[in-house]
Amino acid sequence: MDDITVTGVGALSPLGTGVDAFWQGMHTARTAPSRVPDPLARMDHPRMYLVPEAEVPDGPVEWEGLPLGRGSRFAIEAARQAARDAGLAEPGSVDPRRVAVAISSGMGDTELHEAWWTGRAPDSARWAPVFPVASAVGGLLGARGANTCVSNACSASGYALSVAADLIRSGEADVVFAGGAEAYSRVALACFNRLGAIDPERCRPFAADRRGTVFGEGAAVLVLESAAHARARGAGPGYARLAGTGWSCDAHHATAPEPGGGQIERAIREALREAGGGEVGFVVPHGTGTDLNDVVESRVLAAVAPDTPLYSLKALIGHTGGAAGAFAALSAALMLHHRTLPPNVPVGAADPECAVPLPPVSTPLNGGHGLVNAYAFGGNNISLVLAEAR
Repeated sequence: MDDITVTGVGALSPLGTGVDAFWQGMHTARTAPSRVPDPLARMDHPRMYLVPEAEVPDGPVEWEGLPLGRGSRFAIEAARQAARDAGLAEPGSVDPRRVAVAISSGMGDTELHEAWWTGRAPDSARWAPVFPVASAVGGLLGARGANTCVSNACSASGYALSVAADLIRSGEADVVFAGGAEAYSRVALACFNRLGAIDPERCRPFAADRRGTVFGEGAAVLVLESAAHARARGAGPGYARLAGTGWSCDAHHATAPEPGGGQIERAIREALREAGGGEVGFVVPHGTGTDLNDVVESRVLAAVAPDTPLYSLKALIGHTGGAAGAFAALSAALMLHHRTLPPNVPVGAADPECAVPLPPVSTPLNGGHGLVNAYAFGGNNISLVLAEAR
């Protein structure tokens, strides 16, 4: 089976615009402020890591006569970056009928409707689709293959990457723009406040005094293609390979993970099996900062990949919801590409029940594989294994 290669990447995050800003931000080990400037956010903890306003792309602000929300605009910007990076920005560089899009979102462009209900958006926002993210990217990039938006909560963009690999391996597409996008939604943040799931300080995965998560916004898009297709168009080896994927569902509870972690372990082992072995040099965990999630994942990792160092991305940019899996995969691809594990953000004293190694300083990478986990409400689990490019 031919390798699935990451040949281009793009990002817009609380760290700024572009992958260089993202990679540099990973090395600062310092989070941004987590407040939302929304006078209508009447909730206990109106906190979120936002894309800096100066970095929000100017356009396009509409598509096919309908306005686009921040989520779609983030996705379009990240996809355009990824297209340039992969050498696909010029029309005719590949057959558009063979280019697909799989970009996920938990809330899509919901904030347009929230703004309309409060008189802060034009009347056209009333009729705007909530989930135009993938189709808007496909339309504006000229991708005429399958365009789909997976939306199974916080594992969504992990699933999107797996779907992208399946599209390539099945012969349905040669190139897939895959990833996720998420933007501030007052309703979503209020719901998590009502659940008591927002940390009043910051996102502190695996810390003893963690009290919930803090969300972040942005978009991460990866260009996937077969290694043979990449070679044929002179694209080079790329950043990394998507070597293994594993799906499962707890079928246990609407919001809580199954305490035994059996299906989480199943997804990890399936991804590792598909990757064909090899030393796992690091893990980018789901690790949200919520009590049960962190404990369950820690126990499973201790059984499956003991003593493997973790890079806790959410401590840096927050929990990016439907884009979390894509951001984790992006960070894994960059770590494999640069052969470096960046320093973890300090989160305070570790929870004794979360005995996972979180290196505080930048270290050279050991092993040619990285494990990425993304979990979601409804018990939707996915694990991805990325490997060094070759």
